Amino acid sequence: MSTGNTTEDTLLGGAVRLLQPTDGYRAAIDPVLLAASVPAKAGDKILELGSGSGAASLCLATRVPDTYILGLELQVDLAKLANESAQLNDLGDHAIFMAGDLLNPPPVINNGGFDHVIANPPYQPADHGHPSPDAAKAMANVEGAARLSDWLDACIRLVRDNGTVTMIHRADRLDEILSYIYDRLGGIVVCPLWPRTGEAAKRVIVHGKKGTATPLTMHPGLVLHENGGYTAATKKVLDGAALDLLQTAL
Repeated sequence: MSTGNTTEDTLLGGAVRLLQPTDGYRAAIDPVLLAASVPAKAGDKILELGSGSGAASLCLATRVPDTYILGLELQVDLAKLANESAQLNDLGDHAIFMAGDLLNPPPVINNGGFDHVIANPPYQPADHGHPSPDAAKAMANVEGAARLSDWLDACIRLVRDNGTVTMIHRADRLDEILSYIYDRLGGIVVCPLWPRTGEAAKRVIVHGKKGTATPLTMHPGLVLHENGGYTAATKKVLDGAALDLLQTAL
């Protein structure tokens, strides 16, 4: 459904209603896969950095009822839309979105202590690529003042001891991520997202726990497409199942 400058779309097989800008950044499957990878349980307190229009947070709050999620988003209009979507989904008491900068977060966030921190940062470095002429889309896709190291630092600083950090990012930046979180997170799991069987991964999900020293493991990953559509495993996740990074880790 379209209402001028916004559309109402659905995620998780229709279980989540999401308001998005007609133009600019629009959620694809990455935030859904991110949300599916978080080992949250009822009562957990979760922070999403760069929450956009709320796709990942709302999917997580729907999959795991009675969690409490704060989203921090630099673009004021997107934070407003996310709060409207939370109300549409009767999640206004469980998912709240704030406008702000992760380099200087509001006190309610800066106090930290979250059970889980999640992020889907801009994929392009500030000095690479060709930014979209659409300013909102460019902000979502290309790093601004906050670089990848700043995103990782904020995630680790704001999660509690034994809490988890989960991020989705480009596979070709995995070396940056691992070099920065080495000795700062343990129990790291890398989950490749294979576009099709036999093709190189373009995205990875990286998950770790603060305050542990368990070695890194490589997850078998998820093949996204086959025969012109999603694989059965991917469709199951997109319809609301968890993507368990720990149960099937090698």
